Amino acid sequence: MPQKKNLITKFLIWKYKHITNQQFIYMVSILIGLLSGLAAVTIKNLTHLIQQLLEGELIRNYHEAFYFIFPLIGILLTLLVIKYVIKRKVSHGIPATLHAISKRKGLMKRYKMYSSVLTAPLTVGFGGSVGLEGPTVATSAAIGSNVSRLFHLNQNSRTLLIGAAAAAAMSSIFKAPIAAIVFAVEIFSLDLTLVSLIPLLLSSVSAILTSYFFLGDDSVLHFELGDKFTLADTAFYAVLGVACGAISVYFSKVYFAVSSFFEKFANPYKRLLIGGLGLGVLVYFIPPLFGEGFDTINDLLNENVSEVFNQNIFHVVSENNWLIILFLIGLVLFKVVATSITFGAGGVGGVFAPTLFTGSVTGFVFALFFNTLKFSETPLSLSNFSLVGMAGLMAGVLHAPLTAIFLIAEITSGHELFIPLMITASISFLITKRYIPFNIYAAELAKKGELMTHDKDKNVLMLMDIDKVIETNFISLQPEMKLGYVAKHAVAKSSRNNFPVVNKENEFLGVLLLDDIRGIMFDQSLYETVSVRDLMHNAAEILFYEKDNMKLIMKKFQDSSAWNLPVVKEGKYIGFISKSRLLTAYRRKLIEVTN
Repeated sequence: MPQKKNLITKFLIWKYKHITNQQFIYMVSILIGLLSGLAAVTIKNLTHLIQQLLEGELIRNYHEAFYFIFPLIGILLTLLVIKYVIKRKVSHGIPATLHAISKRKGLMKRYKMYSSVLTAPLTVGFGGSVGLEGPTVATSAAIGSNVSRLFHLNQNSRTLLIGAAAAAAMSSIFKAPIAAIVFAVEIFSLDLTLVSLIPLLLSSVSAILTSYFFLGDDSVLHFELGDKFTLADTAFYAVLGVACGAISVYFSKVYFAVSSFFEKFANPYKRLLIGGLGLGVLVYFIPPLFGEGFDTINDLLNENVSEVFNQNIFHVVSENNWLIILFLIGLVLFKVVATSITFGAGGVGGVFAPTLFTGSVTGFVFALFFNTLKFSETPLSLSNFSLVGMAGLMAGVLHAPLTAIFLIAEITSGHELFIPLMITASISFLITKRYIPFNIYAAELAKKGELMTHDKDKNVLMLMDIDKVIETNFISLQPEMKLGYVAKHAVAKSSRNNFPVVNKENEFLGVLLLDDIRGIMFDQSLYETVSVRDLMHNAAEILFYEKDNMKLIMKKFQDSSAWNLPVVKEGKYIGFISKSRLLTAYRRKLIEVTN
């Protein structure tokens, strides 16, 4: 009796008959945009709800004292939710998404659609010094991946829709749809063609409409451009680019160093105790480090520096610019430490907001410093330099100069600052790239050779599956076997010219080629006197299954000039890879990726 078709199957049958694949991708991109917008709204509202509860009447009078304990409580709750509710590892958002694209064919586990929704608001709402952008992008990417899987879309379409989901998330958060598209292209290394651009546009627009519907025109950054760019400030923006490059290098170095420090502790609760207490101390003495920091950014954009400076545990109020400059420099230096500690302690969040925070303060203190020195006849615009500083840090830390330029341009609702944005962002990016080859999102993947880039050849190699090119129809020999046995039971029965030599534990020892015995193969007088051990030799190269990526495998073939190389997995021989099969697989994958 035939089984009844479910609704998805019926829909897919209808879809194949009535609409093209491209039209269907457009439809799905709109759906993903709507879902990503809802995810962004949910994460933001949950975080703000927690913050409002913490600022309630019960503890308002003692709020400063609770600055010390709130972050510890938030990260503890995060760890408990991960352990007892999600029951799976919650990875950092964007790096996990990049890994899924490069090594899992764009397939993301279903729980990732809600894991960051449950954990990120707890971390950030209780004062963790990280942002919500990374978790929102990761949640949206997981939605894009699983919706694609639901409708049986192929790997290329899945990757495109993951990028569309990421663009939708950023569009919803910042209400900057063009910058969101550029972000998806830069961070996820998408090929920007007319075919791929339309799904990105559709998802970005549908997400921003969702955000407007639930949040109105409220935005995380509140600013109206008042001061125009003047040509006399060009040199100052160039110097700001150098400063942003230096701070970006500092940001990355500290982030990686703190991450390495916490990796030494296997016990998550030990990391929590050390990191939570360290973060609590920082936030207690420097309250602007609490949470994402958008309040501080908005105060600086509106040149309300007193609102920022007055938030200190010592209740010091001063109009002394040098004292304010020292305080702001401390914010730059310690925000990076606070962010890194939050991650190290087990918090869930992103680095996008801390990057904006650090950039905003850097730009503001830069302009305030030169204004205090009265270096220029016309004072530098504090708000403009604060904005451009954000772009400088984004270009450096995230290696996303185009995203930085377009995001700030969209936030200011114009192109007045395009020239200084390009100057500062490009200089900061070039300096940071010189010392930090890969951004924070991609560093770990790049070390393993698993990072998707705009280099199509490298991407094709990375996307190839080594299991599909390993051949196992080779007859194995052992060193003590005699020539007669080899002739009768190996050469006569094999269609291959290569014979791997292994011991009883199947550990690879060497190789015997048909050419090695061709001249004596029919001399029966040698059948019992000559053994495999006398004829075998080392392979030109050995391919290691666990650590050799396709790029390295190709290089080994090129350097050795071999046509077949053995593959070893966990010390055991498992088969050979032939150059001809490898090149055939490469051509097929190239056609697939190009299409």
